[in-house]
Amino acid sequence: MDTKTYDTVIIGGGPAGYSAGIYAARASLRTVVIEQGMPGGQIATTDVIENYPGIPSISGAELGMKFQEHADAAGVESVYGVVESLIRDEDGAFIVSSGNEAYRASTVIVATGAQPRMAGFAGEDTFRGRGVSYCATCDGMFYRGKDVFVIGGGNAACEEGLYLANIAQSVTMVVRRDEFRAPQGVVDKLLARKNITVRYLTSIIGVDGNTFLSSITFRDNTTGAEHVETYPEGSFGIFVFAGTNPVVDLVTPYVDLGPDGGVLTDESMATKTPGLYCVGDMRSKRLRQVITAAADGAIAGTDAYRYVVAHGRLES
Repeated sequence: MDTKTYDTVIIGGGPAGYSAGIYAARASLRTVVIEQGMPGGQIATTDVIENYPGIPSISGAELGMKFQEHADAAGVESVYGVVESLIRDEDGAFIVSSGNEAYRASTVIVATGAQPRMAGFAGEDTFRGRGVSYCATCDGMFYRGKDVFVIGGGNAACEEGLYLANIAQSVTMVVRRDEFRAPQGVVDKLLARKNITVRYLTSIIGVDGNTFLSSITFRDNTTGAEHVETYPEGSFGIFVFAGTNPVVDLVTPYVDLGPDGGVLTDESMATKTPGLYCVGDMRSKRLRQVITAAADGAIAGTDAYRYVVAHGRLES
């Protein structure tokens, strides 16, 4: 296996990862970003981003490409592949393995993000990809002219509901509480759409069908009453936006986790393991947004420079 040496290896090419890369490279660190999908990570699947300062509206895919272009210009090397392991040597250096390549570095900044959380209703896993989806941008086209149900009351659910309203015949928001958790401005846009309706205090507790979905079991969260609604098979879909689970598998031997499953860091994004930083949505934090991820990356990239200077560069 070929081994390449850097000052810092960044795992994940989303807003946090590329922000870290820009700051590290501008500080003259030899920097590589390893991304397993598209530039931008999870935001690349987001139709429209309207809350990134200075850019009133942009697609997630376009913003992701801008992050990479900026990093490239700063001197960051970008490679694409799946990272299989992260090991810390006895001398304190890290070895990151991806395919037939190994990357050795003084510091590692991990930005693996978070994955969509399942809602937990009966049949959810069985019909995943056959009527149950977690990404409107990815799967919305399959429901053109059909009916869709969106589970969730947060910002992501509302924004994806608005996106689906441009494609589907109707969008029904299924909200388990008596109000949305999203910002009022987004809720106002949602409620203004004629083909969007809301079922408050309602949960989906089960689905069924053959090849595709044909029925949904709803529960009234006030009374506990349940009822089943049946539709022509394949005529509708369910989109789940029930939050996310931080992706921490690579780093669990080296970090502590918070109550939300995210990695605990200090204000410099450093973990309990010297030289290892965690940034973005994988951190234990109250707000997971593009802007907070980018801020995490900037802080980690800057502190990685301080760490490398203090401990010396690895030989090339």
